[in-house]
Amino acid sequence: MKKTLFSIVIISLFFFVGNNYSQVELKPAIGINFTGYSQDPENASTSAKVGWQLGGTVSFGEKLYGEGGIFWTYKSNEISANDTNFVFSTSQSGVRIPVMVGYHLLGKETDIIGLRAFGGGSMTILSNVDAEGLTKDDFTSPTYGVFLGAGVDLSMFFLDLKYEWSLSDVSSLTSFDVGKSRTFFINGGVRISI
Repeated sequence: MKKTLFSIVIISLFFFVGNNYSQVELKPAIGINFTGYSQDPENASTSAKVGWQLGGTVSFGEKLYGEGGIFWTYKSNEISANDTNFVFSTSQSGVRIPVMVGYHLLGKETDIIGLRAFGGGSMTILSNVDAEGLTKDDFTSPTYGVFLGAGVDLSMFFLDLKYEWSLSDVSSLTSFDVGKSRTFFINGGVRISI
């Protein structure tokens, strides 16, 4: 189902792009993220730490638009054992590929000020994991997610906020059962019309 949902989003984006190619915009961006898990491991608790991402997207359309991109993403959190003072951090890095459809609620792509709402899906391919006693093979890759967000445009600059729900479990290990990830992304960058 995850692959089917992701495929539908990709096909819809390409269909949309074919019909709305009049306005194209490059959007290089940098940002921070906070990743938590849907459940705590047995006898422990988790908390989000600051991560980051760097990459960009390409946007097609005007009032209604499609957007796809690629980001190098680093996510981090902390796990604390409930009965001891044992604390360790986990970090994951890899390539995140988001695709989305959005709508300019105020203004449109060429206006100086705009407010946007968007939603879509993403795929993340892990390249590196740093976790106490765990390896990259202990984590699910690729993972799939869906997200909703909003953005503000001011002249050539933009700021996007989005919340992503993972459709894939973080790990299949019973000893590291933290469920699915939940990530809040904040991205800022510039809009370059071509």
